[in-house]
Amino acid sequence: EESLQMWDLNKRLEAYLARVKFLEEENEVLRAEIQSTKSSPAGDSWRTKYEEELRALRDALDHAFREKHTAELARDNLYEEVQQVKSRCQKEKAAREEAKKQLSLSRKELEEERRAQIWLKERAVQLEKEVEALLEVHEEEKAGLDQEIASFSHSLESFRCAPVVFQPVEVEDYSKRLSEIWKGAVETYKTEVSQLEGSLCQAKENLWKAVEDNQQSQLQLQRLEKDLVGLKAQKEMLEESLAQQWQEQRGEAEKFQLAMEALEQEQQSLRAQIARVLEDRQQLMHLKMSLSLEVATYRTLLEAESTRLQMPAG
Repeated sequence: EESLQMWDLNKRLEAYLARVKFLEEENEVLRAEIQSTKSSPAGDSWRTKYEEELRALRDALDHAFREKHTAELARDNLYEEVQQVKSRCQKEKAAREEAKKQLSLSRKELEEERRAQIWLKERAVQLEKEVEALLEVHEEEKAGLDQEIASFSHSLESFRCAPVVFQPVEVEDYSKRLSEIWKGAVETYKTEVSQLEGSLCQAKENLWKAVEDNQQSQLQLQRLEKDLVGLKAQKEMLEESLAQQWQEQRGEAEKFQLAMEALEQEQQSLRAQIARVLEDRQQLMHLKMSLSLEVATYRTLLEAESTRLQMPAG
């Protein structure tokens, strides 16, 4: 039984020694490969290539951040321009409202001037009618006076016997009074007509002024409408360019995000590979230590067994 156990132990020892030798050889090969990869130009080239790619990606990331910063500045500038355009639109709108108010006031003044002109025309027609009536009354009075003078002349012819004694004082006084009344009526008519003509000229001037103000306000309103249309078009163009820049910036950000994710994945994969290599190396070291311990134990056992076997013989 002891010889069988020794034979089994010898077989196991041979297997363990072969395994240890194989693992040592593999460890040496791996160590040589690691040293060769560290010292070989291919490894350096791979490392330099990786560093160059990483540097290029970092430069691209810095360039993307710079472009993002410039895009943000352009966005802020566009926002300021949009705010300025909005303020100008509000100013134009206020000016337009003011022009509309002035236009409504000028229209009201024009309506008032038209009403005043109509009233003046009606007043002029009424005064003409009154003058015609006064003329008719004057003609009637004149005809009556002519008749009285004719009758008085007939009565004078009937009293030829005393032509010197009779003096037609009352008739002359009456005629003078009528002529003075007629002159006063004519003067009042002339003054009223001159006043009406002056007021009519003033109304015409006010009417022309109102028409000119209306035309100017309409021209100003048209200019403001044109400016408003241009500002609206400029605002639409700025909004389109801002949206396009936002889309471009978003696409570039997505591209850089994808590149960063790819780099992170590659970094994680490299870390996992390095961790696996280190774990394999640590496992090999543990296995080597355990095998060396087993070899030492078997060596002590063999030495003890050899001494035990040699003692009876001695």
